[in-house]
Amino acid sequence: MATKEYKTVLVEKEDGITWVIFNRPEKRNAMSPQLHFDMYDAVTDAEGDPETQVMVITGAGSSWCAGMDLKEFFREGDKNPEFQRKVGWASQEWRWRKLFTFPKPTIAMVNGFCFGGAFTPMIACDFAIAAEDALFGLSEVNWGILPGGLVSRVVTDMMTLRDGLYHAMTGDPFDGKKAAEMRLVNFAVPADQLRAETIALAKKLMEKNPSALRATKQAYKLVRNMDYSQAEDYLAAKGAQIKMQDRESGYDEGIKQFIDDKTYKPGLGPMARVNKVS
Repeated sequence: MATKEYKTVLVEKEDGITWVIFNRPEKRNAMSPQLHFDMYDAVTDAEGDPETQVMVITGAGSSWCAGMDLKEFFREGDKNPEFQRKVGWASQEWRWRKLFTFPKPTIAMVNGFCFGGAFTPMIACDFAIAAEDALFGLSEVNWGILPGGLVSRVVTDMMTLRDGLYHAMTGDPFDGKKAAEMRLVNFAVPADQLRAETIALAKKLMEKNPSALRATKQAYKLVRNMDYSQAEDYLAAKGAQIKMQDRESGYDEGIKQFIDDKTYKPGLGPMARVNKVS
């Protein structure tokens, strides 16, 4: 499937991985209105794209994303409230609702600056890997504003109260190593190993049964806000759904490989996906 061309985003596909790349390196990939519209379209396309098994979001040049473009998003947007409303909708739709519920695994490959509004899509991704020298910051307080949109809300999912308040109220930046220590990202690696480590994680995910992977992702995210009785019922229904919708018959195949073939040992890697569906 040919990839679309966008003004502010690059889309590249390779071996099941769709790379969605912020492409405003001269602006440290700050999010302009056009970037929000482009990202909404790119993420929507990837949802139903059979070539996309894992989606990676990263940035061109030396930055992941420096947050909102203050001039184009705020100053210019204030002059046109109707246009600003449309941009605001696209912004929240792709950065949170679409990414958080994306039906396939998502990885934020944080290769440089990640500030302000960029925290939302980074946290919405299932995984985040950062370069050790990447620079993070909730710097809004230094501009006389607060971490708005959904930033303050999503940060509470990833950072402790002490860490979140400290960085939001001081605006002090921190590097990728510190982000990993605080569990804001899964892990941090030297910059020259970042792409290889991201590909390695993507390949590990692509070895799994896609129906089970999707259901696990959905279930884990949703049960966090349920009580135990609700979670028990929901997980039972979700488990039944996998068996009905799984085109690879992963459950039956796994049992067969464990009991009959004796080729699969739980906990020592994924079962062989002998019935892969292209």
